[in-house]
Amino acid sequence: MMPQIISKNDEALADFSTERALNQVEIIAQKPHYVGSMNHELVANYLKLELNRIGLEASVQEGFTLNDKGLLVKSKNILARIKGTNNTKALLLLSHYDSAPHSFSKGASDDASGVATILEGIRAFLYAKQPHKNDIIILFSDAEELGLNGAALFVNQHPWAKDVGLVLNFEARGSSGPSYMLMETNKGNEALVKEFANAKATYPVSNSLMYSIYKMLPNDTDLTVFRQQGNIQGYNFAFIDGHYNYHTQQDDVQHLNKTTLAHQGTYLMPLLKYLSNTNLNATNSTEDNVYFTAPFTFINYPFSWVIPMTIIALGLLILFIFIGKAKRVITFREIFKGFVPLLGSIVISGLVTFLGWKILLQAYPQYSDLLNGFTYNGHAYIGAFVTLSIAICFAFYHHFSEAKTTMNHFVAPLLLWIIINAFLANSLTGAGFLIIPVYFGILLFGIFVLTQHYSLGVNLLFTIPALVIVAPFIVMFPIGLGLKILFGSAILTVLLFGLLLPIFGSFIKKGVWTMVFFAVSIGFFVYAGYHSGYEHGKAKSNSLLYVYNANTNSAVWTTYDVNLDDWTKSYLGEKNQKAVGLNALPMSSKYNSGFTYSAIAPVVEIPKPTIAFVKDSVVGNNRYLKIKITPNRKVNRYDIYANPKMTFFNFKANGVSTSGQKGNRLEREGMEILRYYVVGNEPLVMEFYIHKSSVFDMDLLESSFDLMTNPLLKVKPRSDWMMPTPFVLNDAVVIQQKIKRYTAPVTTIAPTTVVKDSIAIVKDSLKPVIKTP
Repeated sequence: MMPQIISKNDEALADFSTERALNQVEIIAQKPHYVGSMNHELVANYLKLELNRIGLEASVQEGFTLNDKGLLVKSKNILARIKGTNNTKALLLLSHYDSAPHSFSKGASDDASGVATILEGIRAFLYAKQPHKNDIIILFSDAEELGLNGAALFVNQHPWAKDVGLVLNFEARGSSGPSYMLMETNKGNEALVKEFANAKATYPVSNSLMYSIYKMLPNDTDLTVFRQQGNIQGYNFAFIDGHYNYHTQQDDVQHLNKTTLAHQGTYLMPLLKYLSNTNLNATNSTEDNVYFTAPFTFINYPFSWVIPMTIIALGLLILFIFIGKAKRVITFREIFKGFVPLLGSIVISGLVTFLGWKILLQAYPQYSDLLNGFTYNGHAYIGAFVTLSIAICFAFYHHFSEAKTTMNHFVAPLLLWIIINAFLANSLTGAGFLIIPVYFGILLFGIFVLTQHYSLGVNLLFTIPALVIVAPFIVMFPIGLGLKILFGSAILTVLLFGLLLPIFGSFIKKGVWTMVFFAVSIGFFVYAGYHSGYEHGKAKSNSLLYVYNANTNSAVWTTYDVNLDDWTKSYLGEKNQKAVGLNALPMSSKYNSGFTYSAIAPVVEIPKPTIAFVKDSVVGNNRYLKIKITPNRKVNRYDIYANPKMTFFNFKANGVSTSGQKGNRLEREGMEILRYYVVGNEPLVMEFYIHKSSVFDMDLLESSFDLMTNPLLKVKPRSDWMMPTPFVLNDAVVIQQKIKRYTAPVTTIAPTTVVKDSIAIVKDSLKPVIKTP
């Protein structure tokens, strides 16, 4: 599935070198470079210099964007353009250069690997003087980790956006494993599938089942912005194994797999060469294709074939059953008996795996420390439950099936697979390629019926497609969706065992094989248990925040952790106190994490932000407010909350409106209305209208990511087997404060008010202030 040879630095300069790309990753990922950090600015400058070094003129696009989830940030995109000889539409190469905030992530895989792939690929392309008709645009986008804001800035505001015909986006959600190709299309994928096939990538890894599932999920890559807001299609290339390193301190160059980086290069180079010379105006289509990859091959056919292929498969199976019945080699009695070991194996394997994982979570509570749901020993657990499922299959077929009835019992899995495909043909059409191994099984069954000859060599040959097509999903599902889905892998293992029954069914000593696979499974469990602890490079994630409540002049230490360790206990105490009141202002996170425990902390002198009501007036039935919040320390993030009963109209933050605003009303869920990631300590300015009868009730959380370095708090460093928890606001100093005026109350002035009345109102409002003792 992946290249195993790593091209070195001495590779010909006209070729892509993995080692040269890795050198770029080392430079970009030396330190965390999240938006708003000094290192972020250094990386941006480095990318401009690198583009200049390979002969391109780099440009910068900078500006505020507010996405439909209420996330505001000033993004800085780095761009370059290579002119073609006869441009149809431009081919855009895309990767983001910011790293994840909060968790001290160096962003080597996500997404320095993508940036380095493009830098090295373009360098080799230019050095080889490859002829190309289409313009090539390079976009290193910003703020992807925050809310895809850099991509939105380009799509909606850059003049080059209208020239883009197709996008190649290089991403990561882990640190190893094969890179999967996923498409972003608004309509059909037929044209993109055919263009990908024509490009002849050396190691294609993709299938339309992933495509169908992906289109059902709330997608969140930069390419999604291009599709949704610019109607621009493209390909994503992303690797997902080593998910436990994703967005963590361990996303460094040491954890990035070199063959994975090489795999990204094997996509870029042939696609760049082919797509820079093809008509990109012809990449739209309304029809969808089923597609899948086998080693070194990419196979596709229309979705419209799926249902007919399923019906034909059923017809062929019935035909061979009746031929076999006529030849007295097949009996209905044995066919029905074949469902006993098959269904028994499915039910028992699924239940044992589902309950087994639940028990393991109780036995090893530390597994819940990793929010992404895939443990460091997760591959061992995949091996354990898969081999246990195989042992269960052998046990059932040992008791309920004999070698001489194998082909009779082979009908049951074939029929079940046809039923599954018939269901998927309507609900998940992209899975239509799963009928292919069924066809090979039916043909094998037909050969047996017609010849009454049993050949292990022929059986092995005809079951290879089942291994090639189905087996990768057994590992892919828990890696992609977490170990909670292990029971799905167990069930799929049994279904695959059914397709391989002509091989396994002929085993005479199935009882012995049951014990062999059971012993292997135990070995995997022992290995996983032995490696269930933490160490440097496989660290325990933990979290700590200092929260100062300016309204009550009190402070607490708090955490999201369920299992406290010695480091967190040194601040939260040995006797855990539940976090009371801290979740009243819920901070959104990937896994909806809330605070678990808290303890009283010393109050230190942290400068509070300045809140100024720049404008506050009532005209008619509406109240207009312009509020400026200015930090008085180095800050990184503002979270703004409002009472759910408040309705906002014409909401703007730092001069921009949210793209999700329908009409003039701000649509929101829950209390949070805005999250602002601060660059250069730039103030937050909000403008909006509310009903004049609304009770004004707003709060802010001002956060700085300096808990570990703040001299006022003197937090001790973590042990080397610990790391900051990703996906949440962490290692932060937070000020919680009501947004309210500290001067005169609201002044209400009707449009016809005369100067005398205005003076009277002002005098009345000032009486409480100038009142003498």
